[in-house]
Amino acid sequence: MKINKDMVSFITGGAAGIGLAIAHAFAARGVKIMLADIDEEKLNQAAAELSANGADVDTVLCDVADEAQVRAAAQATVDRFGKVHIVVNNAGVALGGAPGEIDMKDWRWIVDINLIGVAHGVEIFTPLIQSHGEGGYFINTASMAGHGAAPGMAPYNATKFAVVGYSEALKQELAPSNIGVSILCPAWVKTNIHRSAFDKPTGGGDESDPQFQAMAAVIDGGLNPADVAEWTAQCVEADRLYIFTHPEFAGAIDQRYAMVKADYDACSEFPAFQKKA
Repeated sequence: MKINKDMVSFITGGAAGIGLAIAHAFAARGVKIMLADIDEEKLNQAAAELSANGADVDTVLCDVADEAQVRAAAQATVDRFGKVHIVVNNAGVALGGAPGEIDMKDWRWIVDINLIGVAHGVEIFTPLIQSHGEGGYFINTASMAGHGAAPGMAPYNATKFAVVGYSEALKQELAPSNIGVSILCPAWVKTNIHRSAFDKPTGGGDESDPQFQAMAAVIDGGLNPADVAEWTAQCVEADRLYIFTHPEFAGAIDQRYAMVKADYDACSEFPAFQKKA
């Protein structure tokens, strides 16, 4: 799909980080932008920044975990721009912890934002895109954490693996409607994702904690969101399902494939599962 000036994009988590960077990349191609976020102050700053660069942009406060708010945001987009073509389900949070020590309220919080938030975007915007018949696109932000699990990050891994699987199904299901799907799967990008856990229902968060400081150092050394956004736009135009950003993680992909393949091959050794001639 060629991204062009006749298109309208709705972007969640659009006030900062990858979401805002994608807005800039799309605006540079003439796309009209509806930015959605829960932080009104940052949302207004982001809109001013885009407008200063000549973008046609508007904003809407939206908690992606709240279906009613997403529906209202979708209506606001149609009211403002007439239609929508590209939906970027980008809003997300991070949560880690050890098994048996993670409060279920925190589990529901991350699932509601990282997974149900994406589902809200797809279920609510799909009919709107289908209605104009011009085709469209969903970009669902997952992570390299949706392809490989790490100790201490099980809730985050669970939601990102879910977004990957969900999007793989959507790719096939939406193709007849001329709606494409890409899954953005970055590793370390210079954003504030590591601070999001401070907002979890049970509270907490200590910037002086050595573990937090170590994570902050890694993220601060990550990719520039603008580079991720430009690559995302190019991958959308190439209709790539997976948008990977870190070539150095190829070994992790290979390792996971090898583990899956080895255990899949093992089932052929069980007599009851062997094909009968």
